[in-house]
Amino acid sequence: MKIKYILIVFTSLMAAGCDTLDTKIDTLFTEEQLASGYSRLYNLGYAPYSFIQSGFYALDSNIDAAKSDEAAYTKTVSSVKYFNEGTWNQYNNPDDVYANCYKGIRAANFFLDYSVNYKEQLYQNRDTLSDGGNDYRRSVQNIAWMRAEAHVLRAWFYFELMKRYGGVPLVKEVLSPDEKSDLPRADFDDIVNYAVSEIDYVLDSLQQLTWKSSSYSGYDGRFAKGSAMALKSRILLYAASPLHNPENDAEKWESAAKAAYDVIQLTQYSLDADYRALFLETNAVTSNEVILSYRSGSTNGPEKANYPIGTPGGNSGVTPSQNLVSAYEYKGTPDPADPYANRDPRLAYSIVTNNSSWNGRTMQIYTGGDDDPAKANASRTGYYLKKFLLNNLDLTNDEKRIHNWIMFRYAEILLNYAEAMNEAYGPDDNKGYSMTAREAVNAVRSRTSVQMPAVDVAAGDKDEMRKKIKHERRIELAFEGHRFWDLLRWKDAEIYLNQDLKGISVMQTDNNSFNYREFTLGKRIFDASKMYLYPIPNTEIVKSNNILEQNSNW
Repeated sequence: MKIKYILIVFTSLMAAGCDTLDTKIDTLFTEEQLASGYSRLYNLGYAPYSFIQSGFYALDSNIDAAKSDEAAYTKTVSSVKYFNEGTWNQYNNPDDVYANCYKGIRAANFFLDYSVNYKEQLYQNRDTLSDGGNDYRRSVQNIAWMRAEAHVLRAWFYFELMKRYGGVPLVKEVLSPDEKSDLPRADFDDIVNYAVSEIDYVLDSLQQLTWKSSSYSGYDGRFAKGSAMALKSRILLYAASPLHNPENDAEKWESAAKAAYDVIQLTQYSLDADYRALFLETNAVTSNEVILSYRSGSTNGPEKANYPIGTPGGNSGVTPSQNLVSAYEYKGTPDPADPYANRDPRLAYSIVTNNSSWNGRTMQIYTGGDDDPAKANASRTGYYLKKFLLNNLDLTNDEKRIHNWIMFRYAEILLNYAEAMNEAYGPDDNKGYSMTAREAVNAVRSRTSVQMPAVDVAAGDKDEMRKKIKHERRIELAFEGHRFWDLLRWKDAEIYLNQDLKGISVMQTDNNSFNYREFTLGKRIFDASKMYLYPIPNTEIVKSNNILEQNSNW
């Protein structure tokens, strides 16, 4: 019970965004105090997790979809506008995680340093010697896992840094902030190799099962073998992509394919039959599709921020774009009177459209309707977000329910595999593995609640399969924090993030039907000469006495 209590406390702190567990934690305890209890070792081991951010609150206290062509943000005063207008820079970057990631790395480094003799430290703690030594054995096992997790957490934070900034200073030990500031940047490939080596080094020392299937299920939310391997898959996919692999080195794609296949071979994960329910409440933890989730606790924050304006308590928030809606394929014959009929079912699971039913009412996203975009704080695009949001939450009475943000899931792994296999071997060569790129994409499309037809690509047509895979990621992973980074790593951002963002205007006719007209909200701006990488924060350049080199053209 003591162990579970500590987990709940720290999960709550992480969900609240509390900075109690920062890298200054080493100044709070003497070495004697650190050696005197399991709880202190556990707290130190859990500290790095507090620097992981929930996707529910990635930007403007909401999901970050409005940073890409997926959506617009309702409020006129927001941080995301700097990305939309192309005015973000080294002095003002709403997604600047540089310092936070290094705090996480330092917390991991500190724990690894101070827990070297954890077995002796725990043996000295009388509490862990009760129950015939079972408490001691469980405590030793848990701290051993946490030491392995600290290595994976370092890989996580370096991935978050490298996907934004490219090469960054490589810190492998506890340093003061001033010492860190004087380090030069390592090459991007060096960061990739270090992150992958951290994961490989501890794979056999991590929890081998999924936490939910082990007797330590109360620890779910921490890295285990499968989630560490999923992180490796994502890292190597980014490293193989055009932005970071301009020579198109086939070996990088082969490594990315193998990393994804290794997760598949675990046979611990499978696609959930219900795409809509997957993201809701405890399903986002317990489903066999989920590899790792961020526990956000009991809240109504996502619903308050994003429920349609006509729903009591709703504030519209992130509203999907016509650009995205247009990308959902027709599953059957188009209906001129209803542009949302006979479409990929994931459209209805993810996006609220006019005249659809949700939360016990019909959505009136037309001129004069309850959800009219002309209303204050209403949708700017003619659509509202549905994915992640619970049904029928009573916001007027402040009803709250469990929310969990999925960090890794099996569908992503299948799409990682499909992309890497296609680039390395083409759409139909399995290279001795159990599936081809085509088969992996079709597995995602054939989910029970989706049942989209198989991709129509001629045998061996790598270029056409690449388009299909990009499309599938756009639809399957919509709003999950992938689109912006996919556009960057594919070097497609200069196309899609320089286009007009579109919405839909709806008029109700006399016979209770509707007329739909696309319109332009505004042009997005992306400067390809510099924006494929974030600028190093100017404060870091200054602190380093210009040892840190700025990314090009910033």
